[in-house]
Amino acid sequence: MDDDFDGGWDNRVTLVDGRWVDRTPRYPDREPQLRREVALLPWLAPLLPLPVPVPEIVSESPLTVRYAYLPGDACPGRSAAHGAAVGGFLAALHRIDPREAGRRGALGAAASHAEVPLTLERMAREVLPLLPSQIAPAGRALLTRTAIDPPHTGLIHGDLGPEHIRVSDDRVTGIIDWGDSRIGDPALDLAWTGFGSDTAFADALLATYGPDDLLLARARDWHQLGPWHEVLYGLGEGGPAFVESGLAGVVTRLEKYPSAESS
Repeated sequence: MDDDFDGGWDNRVTLVDGRWVDRTPRYPDREPQLRREVALLPWLAPLLPLPVPVPEIVSESPLTVRYAYLPGDACPGRSAAHGAAVGGFLAALHRIDPREAGRRGALGAAASHAEVPLTLERMAREVLPLLPSQIAPAGRALLTRTAIDPPHTGLIHGDLGPEHIRVSDDRVTGIIDWGDSRIGDPALDLAWTGFGSDTAFADALLATYGPDDLLLARARDWHQLGPWHEVLYGLGEGGPAFVESGLAGVVTRLEKYPSAESS
């Protein structure tokens, strides 16, 4: 039996026979992401302390990637046990040799770096004008800080939110959806985990990981930038509901950190 399993932005995801997860790109330009996962994750999985998918291609037309289902629910971001486990996982992930990860299929630092200014330019052009006038200066300052050449020094997951951390009771049962993995700024993986989660989770994660102040400052900025991506998605394929919810998130996060600085 096949069941619709997830309404992801990039892929159609189906649970097959309760045992397998099949992922098919929604748009042709998402295919390279899936192929990178197929190349990278079988090599990466044994190097990490938590389970990750080990995908393989089962169809080329349409491209379909399959891996064994990792059971669990979306992480609520409240448990210290979950936070400590994810902190240890990220410490191990960010220690992976980025050159070897690049040879194994991860998007390289140059390509990753090139995407940042293009995305920030779109945000300045398409999202910033939609912000309330009283919050627009803080939004402009955030874009300026983020544009200051963030270091691309480690292998990162790149989209580590609650839906991609699977948990069961006190255990973290898997880290899924690696389409945005790349050689990038490790602070990006500390964005939601360090600033969007509850205090117990975040404190345990940061105690285990041990970031310095500069890394934390960039993580806070990446967290503030998260809803801007939702607005862009809504202005494209997603539709008005994503624009509305994304803008609400932008305002909430900018108001929470009104005087944030990157140093």
